[in-house]
Amino acid sequence: MRWLVVAPLSVVLGYLLDLWNVPAAWIIGPLVVSAACALITGKELPINRYLFRYSRGTIGVLAALPLVAVGIHKLSHYLLPGLCVAAFTILMAIIGGTFLGRSHREIGLETGIMSMLAGGASVMPLIAKEVGADYRYVALNQYLRLLAVSISLPLVSGWLLSSGSTPTSEAPAQDIAGWVGLVIIFAVALGSESLARLVHIPSPSIIGPILVMLIVANIVPDSIALYPPKVMRVVAFLVVGWLCGGSLSKDSLKLFSKLLPLTLAFVAFLIGTCALAAWPLTAWLDISYFEGYLATTPGAIDTVLALTSESGAGAVVVSMQVIRLLTILVFASYLPQFLRFYRRIIR
Repeated sequence: MRWLVVAPLSVVLGYLLDLWNVPAAWIIGPLVVSAACALITGKELPINRYLFRYSRGTIGVLAALPLVAVGIHKLSHYLLPGLCVAAFTILMAIIGGTFLGRSHREIGLETGIMSMLAGGASVMPLIAKEVGADYRYVALNQYLRLLAVSISLPLVSGWLLSSGSTPTSEAPAQDIAGWVGLVIIFAVALGSESLARLVHIPSPSIIGPILVMLIVANIVPDSIALYPPKVMRVVAFLVVGWLCGGSLSKDSLKLFSKLLPLTLAFVAFLIGTCALAAWPLTAWLDISYFEGYLATTPGAIDTVLALTSESGAGAVVVSMQVIRLLTILVFASYLPQFLRFYRRIIR
């Protein structure tokens, strides 16, 4: 019965936020509505497991497509600097997450580090749920950073471009899938998790669709577009919002409110350190600081790609973002194994 209220209100709020150009509108809208429902009724909002699988699979498909669009040749050219940026970002997440987890025992190391990992905001809560972290706090931190980056990016980019930091390349575009592409997307989204579990891939619900889509995209003819239409993307994002908001309780809300100043401080810390990482990148790759800044900014990849397309900063930005995203997703999937080793070091 609650879904008769939550679903339409989520669509309305998501649409309005999207109309107002709010970043991650189709996730934040349902998150707010489902959180209000859970707090008012005092009960979690259950999600259909098949719908949840579709959502995770579709988001995995979306995470894989930039890799296909950029191409292996361009990715290999930027692989080493991309891995260095990813390692630096992960190191910052470990430092910040360790401080957060040890200063607030109720958060823990898993949640602290997961919440600080930059990139893939729509994916992180799903992986957090699988690895045992508090996906509600992970979502809060991820989307606060997403909002901060998305709001600041156009302002900083405008200032950098006006100061003469001018890029020269072009960004790839995406064609919307036709009927054949839709069948492939549904098959990958719904079937990849089972295949990934058979071969014991970590976080199979996300990594599985990414790997399968990479294989499929390199097999099918170029004439078959594989980018999901907006309605498919919206449904997938709605489910992520419902997952994060629908499990909220009054106790968790009190805890998150208490942690908000520290959370915002860590968001600023991560944005600042990633901006600093752009400086050595400019000398290494002989690119403008504008391109380096876009390549290292922590998250908001949709905004990054939009600015990339408008300004002409293409291959280096997309390649670096994709390499970092994939590296961080793999690290997040192996977080429990890493923490078993890490806890022995920091005792």
